Amino acid sequence: MREPDPIGFFGALTKTMVEEGESVACGVWLIDEAGERCDLWMAYVQDRLYSPVMPERTADPGESPCEGTYPCAIMADHLFAHVPGWKQTIEYAPDDARLPEALRDFSRTMDCGSTIATPLSIGDRVLGWMTLSSSRQQDAGQWWRVGLLEAIARQAALALHHSRVVERSRVEERRKAILEERNRLARDIHDNLAQGFAAILMQLQAARRETASLPPALTAKLDTVVDLARTHLTEARRSVGTLRPNVSDGEEVTAALKRLAGVAQRTTEVPIDVKVDELPRLGGVVEREIIGIAQEALSNAVRHSRARRITVSAATVRSIGVRLSIADDGRGIAHGQPSSGFGMTSMQERAERIGASLTIVTAPRSGTEVVLAWEPSNLPLQVHVAG
Repeated sequence: MREPDPIGFFGALTKTMVEEGESVACGVWLIDEAGERCDLWMAYVQDRLYSPVMPERTADPGESPCEGTYPCAIMADHLFAHVPGWKQTIEYAPDDARLPEALRDFSRTMDCGSTIATPLSIGDRVLGWMTLSSSRQQDAGQWWRVGLLEAIARQAALALHHSRVVERSRVEERRKAILEERNRLARDIHDNLAQGFAAILMQLQAARRETASLPPALTAKLDTVVDLARTHLTEARRSVGTLRPNVSDGEEVTAALKRLAGVAQRTTEVPIDVKVDELPRLGGVVEREIIGIAQEALSNAVRHSRARRITVSAATVRSIGVRLSIADDGRGIAHGQPSSGFGMTSMQERAERIGASLTIVTAPRSGTEVVLAWEPSNLPLQVHVAG
């Protein structure tokens, strides 16, 4: 494929296999990215293309065989569980004892012929399977169908692998573009807003020192302006820190968390307790996202919680993962109050990028705790607002 269009490619491929292979159906079954299950991706049956996961691309979604009598899920489970099928082509007779009873019943009822299943393999990795089914009248001469299916499956696996590599490359390019844009914004804020506020603050402080004879009311207003300038300078610097990559080259997560807590402590009078174990190295991408979540959660606690104390804690999970907690004893998130602003969305996206579990537990006047749990697995996002 010159252009990555796996759907169009496999749609044409399955149709060709049915027509040229003198068969009634050709299916493509793919293993999910977590490697935990297999599902029917698409099938060309007689003269129609079906795709239960992409009904908009099928000839007639209402007639999908997975919504009819064919036990698609049972066949998918069998392909995934049948160990010999991961290494070699398997030929199934209609009443083959290796098949689940539901599949044998279907074959008897529909007077089906044999089915051939061959793995879609790249090296030692299996991406899924292709199946080719014939009618009972077409079972003769099955050997050439096996050779044809195996030859096509090798090319199909290569095309599927290529499309996934291209898609991952595009995702990485988008990530790099986003990172570069964040860096550009950080530079603009630092070089313009932050530096401008710093200059204004210096001039105001100098003026304040030289105006001891001013009326008290004017002095109070000048003090207010100084405080406003200092506050906005702090916010500008915090924005720069949020936009910049949060883990420098070689910086461990433990050190980064302590550094962030120290920076935050300089902007608030609320005590920030840090309880951080020595954590394993997790790789630059994972560490950057974990620290980004910690920084966002800590910033929210400092700015919005009205807490009396904030606690940052992190510990290892089974020596390979991390559990991070940012907790406060503040006002919490009230019912009906939006809890999905930009900061929440940013933390969610960061957690999803590394397959982490993000849980926010909160209740009015009982504080908020943001808990991140990361291990080498894919876990769902959870947001709980307690009553």
